Amino acid sequence: MRNTAKLTTAVLAAGALTFGLTACGSGTDSASSDNSGPLVVAASPTPHAEILNFVKDKLAKKAGLDLEVKEFTDYITPNTATEDGSVDANYFQNQPYLDDFNAKRGTHIVPVVTVHLEPLGLYSHKVKKADALKSGATIAVPNDAVNEARALKLLADNGLITLKSGVGNEATPQDITKNPKNLKFKEVEAAQTPRSLDDVDAAVVNGNYAISAGLKPAKDAIVLESAKNNPYGNFLAVKKGNEKDPRVKKLAKLLVSPEVKKFIEDKYQGSVIPSF
Repeated sequence: MRNTAKLTTAVLAAGALTFGLTACGSGTDSASSDNSGPLVVAASPTPHAEILNFVKDKLAKKAGLDLEVKEFTDYITPNTATEDGSVDANYFQNQPYLDDFNAKRGTHIVPVVTVHLEPLGLYSHKVKKADALKSGATIAVPNDAVNEARALKLLADNGLITLKSGVGNEATPQDITKNPKNLKFKEVEAAQTPRSLDDVDAAVVNGNYAISAGLKPAKDAIVLESAKNNPYGNFLAVKKGNEKDPRVKKLAKLLVSPEVKKFIEDKYQGSVIPSF
């Protein structure tokens, strides 16, 4: 049985508070100052924790790595936990998201190694093709800045809308310059986008949440993000200064091994794509 802990944000918050009080008294600001214990990595359940558990079960012991995986279902706690030392590393995010997070929250998280891409997809329970969406259709999009911009870019790349020239990872519906179908947008938490499919005409869903909901991006998406020159690869990340932790270096090497590449390709069948 896997020794994977599933934590709620509330539970972690209490733990983080206790840790913070301890740190104030000791002068220690990171759990990774002691690298003799297990490497604790925060991860989204699918596919990140699944990939890490494959490493833990099949590769870590031989490499001399004691790995502990903690699952989180949100996109905030893994970074705040890494920043305050509650965990040693995380694996769930891409560079545009991390850049935005660090800038807004004053954190100091840095990437270590890019492992895979989860193509963003447009899904619908009501139509089989994007061009079948009716005038005035409602589309659910993630409500965090980077993923909303990414969702809008997906729609723009497929001719459903046109975005203002030069708009980047801060694009919102207000940056739409042409909307021939008069599409309406419902902003929801990224994790809730699959559940919104019965209430809207279509939803843009992150790959990990799509897979968790039983969707197969490569098969079920009516529009799917291209992997070519895609900046949204997901990586292992740590608090700045911990990149040379021997345990982190061991995990980074294992995550881009031939064994992990084969595991990703066999298990996810194109719904998750190795980036190495």
